[in-house]
Amino acid sequence: MSLDNNKKLELFRTMLLIRLFEEALEEMFSRGILHGTMHLSIGQEATATGACLALTKEDLITSTHRGHGHCLAKGADTFRMFAELLGREDGYCRGRGGSMHIADLSNGNLGANGVVAGSLTIAVGAGHSLKMQKKDNVILCFFGDGAVNEGSFHEALNLASLWELPVIFLCENNQYGMSMASENAIAGGSIIKRAESYGIEGISIDGNDVENVYETVAGCKESVLSKGKPRFIECVTYRYRGHSKSDRNLYRTDEEINFWKEEKDPLIRFSGKLLEEGFKKSDLENIENEVKEEIKNSVKKALESPESSETNLEEDSYA
Repeated sequence: MSLDNNKKLELFRTMLLIRLFEEALEEMFSRGILHGTMHLSIGQEATATGACLALTKEDLITSTHRGHGHCLAKGADTFRMFAELLGREDGYCRGRGGSMHIADLSNGNLGANGVVAGSLTIAVGAGHSLKMQKKDNVILCFFGDGAVNEGSFHEALNLASLWELPVIFLCENNQYGMSMASENAIAGGSIIKRAESYGIEGISIDGNDVENVYETVAGCKESVLSKGKPRFIECVTYRYRGHSKSDRNLYRTDEEINFWKEEKDPLIRFSGKLLEEGFKKSDLENIENEVKEEIKNSVKKALESPESSETNLEEDSYA
């Protein structure tokens, strides 16, 4: 599953786009422009980027409450995403979904979910639909380590295995379910063992190695379509910020966070690898400048977008 130079630069650009998008959200929140809460994936960009680049536009994904990166990596427009978080009519859900409920059906994103493990059962239903329609596509289900102790996790894996559905289960193990370290919450010593107990082949990889994520997802997709059985991937990664904006991050040490920032940061690692392979520093800088300009313009445009009217909030909603 070798990547050409254009694909490698696309990986770099998408990771950078996710990072700068969320840093912009963080600044807007601190300035009182954004309200409520949000769950940032800063530090985890390689997982969303590598996984989604291995899919086609017709392949589907389900997302989580920490889903900005998934949405962007699957091709979402930054302006419409900012507009959605700001409660504007031009947002993907007309400002009604906000951070935890963005959906982009045009790019195969069935939506983020505020319920822990909520994405799993939706993915199984969508996978069943794909199989019934005899489509040559898969659905990739993102979820976190905190979801593997929920009943929906076990129900979803059991059904997907029994019915041999075209689902790739991708666990973003960022080490913590809210403030609980995953090593203290998951019995049996391995998330992969849980998948294997349902007859689903699983693999654990470095989720901060974007090329490895891409190659693994691409390989699993090929396997799912050829063998007709689901697959399971654990991407070991790390979030630098707290669980949400209300999390003061008191359960982790600065040493631990700095280790991941300095030794395992996906952007630093991949940009360094690109330079070693002969890519020009100026090319990477040009991409960074382009992304910064896109973020700046999208924020400005979103702030100028009309606010969603309180008189029609029930439109486009299910009763």
